[in-house]
Amino acid sequence: MTASDLSHSSPSSRDLFDQQRKDWQQDPAAAFDAWLAAQDLRRSSADIYRVQWGRFLEWLALKRKTIVSVDTGTIAEFVAGLEVKKPQRLRYLRLIERVLDHVRQIELASTNPARFIAQDGEAAWRNARENEPTGFLTATERAAVIARLFAPLTEQSAARRWRERRDRALVAVFLGGGLKTGDAIALRLDATAIGSEWITIEADNPAFTHSTKLAPFAVDVMGAWLEARRLAGLPGQLVFPGSPSGRPMHKATVLRAIGGLMEAAGVAQTRAERASPQTLRNSFAADLFERGVDADQVGQWLGFLQPISAGRLHRSWRVWADREAALRAADANPV
Repeated sequence: MTASDLSHSSPSSRDLFDQQRKDWQQDPAAAFDAWLAAQDLRRSSADIYRVQWGRFLEWLALKRKTIVSVDTGTIAEFVAGLEVKKPQRLRYLRLIERVLDHVRQIELASTNPARFIAQDGEAAWRNARENEPTGFLTATERAAVIARLFAPLTEQSAARRWRERRDRALVAVFLGGGLKTGDAIALRLDATAIGSEWITIEADNPAFTHSTKLAPFAVDVMGAWLEARRLAGLPGQLVFPGSPSGRPMHKATVLRAIGGLMEAAGVAQTRAERASPQTLRNSFAADLFERGVDADQVGQWLGFLQPISAGRLHRSWRVWADREAALRAADANPV
């Protein structure tokens, strides 16, 4: 399912907003049919979407939730419990996400709980039998993302430009430093410096504190962000504040930042799944493996406590790399 398959038009008046809100609250099945009729889909596709939506509404009724009150946990539990393969789970999730985009626009809300689940690389719905254990970006995808990190800024206002630089630096520390989401959210200014290739990830237990070595591109992007942060006069000690007041970022904000940059880099259009912070962290390791860095060293930079974890990641990368090579060979030599 693509964005063009499920595009929607904006209501043109306050009365229409009110009427549509009432429709979705009182009869979400009928409201869905009305919305679906405007999507210019093949009849077979529309029938599939109608069945999928019906199953979701049955789940909401079981959980005593509505389209307006549904939360991330309810959606995650629904998708994880589907007795279908992962690609079909993803189609359910994308449908729910598109519909909730429409409903949230009507509700004038800013967050979509389905999008958060779709972008969460560790979500339970991904645990289907045929799932690959680990996801990576290809070398081409990594290059596209890195190129985007150095593209001219698109935002015009100062209030938005610092956020764009922040989001680029977030992607840089995931892809070029292997940080986890929680590491990035909690990262403090004394953990690194402009021009430094090292970041220290502090832990409550000093034994778990470790350092990671940034890739050269990440050093440059982080340096640009730290300077922009200083010039903007943002308060607090967090490297990546979530607002001008200096409050911490929310995980959903991190996921949206990554999703936006993947879209801008053209990577999202080539992948069946969305790139998560974990995907970028894995890809940091993949780049090191490709350059012959020892798995134990990679594990230290990733903060693994046990060497077996680094070995497992290396094996997963090897399986993935072999599969990618086989696919490229098949494309080059079609039967």
